[in-house]
Amino acid sequence: MDSDSSHPVRIERDGRIVRVVFDSGRRGNPMSRSAMHALLDAALELERDPDISAIVVTGPPGLFTYGFDLSEGAPPAELGLAQRREILAVGPRMCAAWERLEPLTILATEGWCVGGGVAFAAAFDLRVTDATGRFYVPEVERGMNMSWGSIPRLVNLVGPSRAKRLVMLAERIDGPTAAAWGLVDECVPAGQSLARAMEFAQRAAAMPPVPLRMCKAGINAYANALAASSAALDRDQYLLAQMSEDYQEGVRAFLEKRPPVYRGR
Repeated sequence: MDSDSSHPVRIERDGRIVRVVFDSGRRGNPMSRSAMHALLDAALELERDPDISAIVVTGPPGLFTYGFDLSEGAPPAELGLAQRREILAVGPRMCAAWERLEPLTILATEGWCVGGGVAFAAAFDLRVTDATGRFYVPEVERGMNMSWGSIPRLVNLVGPSRAKRLVMLAERIDGPTAAAWGLVDECVPAGQSLARAMEFAQRAAAMPPVPLRMCKAGINAYANALAASSAALDRDQYLLAQMSEDYQEGVRAFLEKRPPVYRGR
């Protein structure tokens, strides 16, 4: 397990509990492709350890992430379709790997959790934020669809109407609202999200480990029975959205820090 402080993902273990810190060291803690590969690798590494009961993930103090790093741009147009699809596969694979983990997974956030950060959060078993928590899904606002298999997960958490408000209308919600909607399990006082997440982890670590894992598998199998059919094409929909002028305008407007002007094409 990587403990290098320069690595965007650090893993620390204490008995049956693992703490993972996602901190790229960059402003906004963006989910660059390299950071997403590191998060994917961490999940695959943890998947092989049968002695873990709970995994707590957190970010740097005061912020979780501003989401996918739009400055990296879309895969180059000169690449073939298969290559572009492969480049875009890291996001859904990362979320699926974290969702697939058998131990109880808990995300602790402070401040902003945006776009891809919300998609990542939805793949966890439990989510805790604090009074500074803010959640925002700007994908549609930037000419994109919401991908990474996140739509069925978000609908499971908040229901169809609130999922539409969060995704289609890009509503920005605070921590108490996120808790009331069910996007997070608890909103705690400022600076207390990690401590509360660790309380959940300690409770899980006190349980018989195999029944804990078996019950999680059963709950997820039922809750996600139709998820794959709903999200099967969202990566290809994202590729299609990238071909539009609205996508190009949305990304330009974000990078230039101005309101976008859309023409529906």
